[in-house]
Amino acid sequence: MTSLAAPTSRVGSLVDQFQSGLDAPICLTWELTYACNLACVHCLSSSGRRDPRELSTAECKAVIDELERMQVFYVNIGGGEPTVRPDFWELVDYATEHRVGVKFSTNGVRITPEVARRLAGSDYVDVQISLDGATAEVNDAVRGAGSYDTALRAMRNLADAGFAGFKISVVMTRHNIGQLDAFKAIADEFDAQLRITRLRPSGRGADVWGELHPTAAQQRELYDWLLAHGEQVLTGDSFFHLAGYGESLPGLNLCGAGRVVCLIDPVGDVYACPFAIHENFLAGNVRDSGGFQRVWQHSELFTDLRRPQTGGACMSCSAFDACRGGCMAAKFFTGLPLDGPDPECVKGFGEAALSGVDGSSAPRPSLDHSHRGRASASKAVPVTIGWGPDRRALPDRACDESPLAGFVPSSGQ
Repeated sequence: MTSLAAPTSRVGSLVDQFQSGLDAPICLTWELTYACNLACVHCLSSSGRRDPRELSTAECKAVIDELERMQVFYVNIGGGEPTVRPDFWELVDYATEHRVGVKFSTNGVRITPEVARRLAGSDYVDVQISLDGATAEVNDAVRGAGSYDTALRAMRNLADAGFAGFKISVVMTRHNIGQLDAFKAIADEFDAQLRITRLRPSGRGADVWGELHPTAAQQRELYDWLLAHGEQVLTGDSFFHLAGYGESLPGLNLCGAGRVVCLIDPVGDVYACPFAIHENFLAGNVRDSGGFQRVWQHSELFTDLRRPQTGGACMSCSAFDACRGGCMAAKFFTGLPLDGPDPECVKGFGEAALSGVDGSSAPRPSLDHSHRGRASASKAVPVTIGWGPDRRALPDRACDESPLAGFVPSSGQ
């Protein structure tokens, strides 16, 4: 895998090489469906209802064929809740048979003992269970009543099946920062690996970011904890803005949007970043002529993102080389300029910049597939799967009645 930039006489650091983009993404996020049985208040894709335009099984396999030709190492499959697609396991098997590794994120609702044994028997599939509180009280306030028990049941099934090293994925909020040690203990109990990520004001998260994002003191607490535990904890390179405190954290410490990562959504639209689902960051569609490869290698948006960035006002800051100006999506959806400071800038410049922004004028996420409008962090959402009354089929009007239209349950999956 090579850089798209012209060769230089000097091999620079990985950050220098990645800055100008690669001829294929190292990995990419692929949301297979917007259908979901939950309504998490911070959902980055505002998932809930299935979009009837989502890629067919054949179209998904064609994308996998492209990824194989491009030598993409693996895909992060998400949603929505990806396991509710009736062809989910078929697509997972097809990907692994074509040497494209799969890591999928799930709330655990369909990780039965049988499914856990199936996953434990594969060398090319990893699973990530979402958990946003080390206690039911904290988790369920964000993810919905009963979701804590659902997640832990899935973890037990995986552990009992002998699946070592599966991931427990936590979005850090001001209500769970104090539970970091407890999250690590849960991961250790199940022989899993903890993965923590940053809360962004994306999707439904735009509505609750102000009340859920960690305080400045909690940001420092998180940074210190990561310095002590970072070698054993995955972060998805989402906390590089904290490098402004001084020492860089393990990871890339670079916004990889359009350079080494991107997002394919359920209808085939390709966005620069999983957290930037907005028309401003839409690069093309896999259904267009040339498919995904043409979008990745030749789209105007990605070409622009790979050019040297000026850094704007942040260039004069002593921490710029460490934090690189922070997260593009976090800036965009809080109304800050892309060449300005991160809203959670550890030097305080983001907070100062936000004071001059009219929050009502901040860009809104382009899509909303929520079940019933937008949720709030104070309103728990029950965990249900909305089966039809006879459990054989679901209503045809996917966007009106059920997020799982067309899903007929079968044993063992």
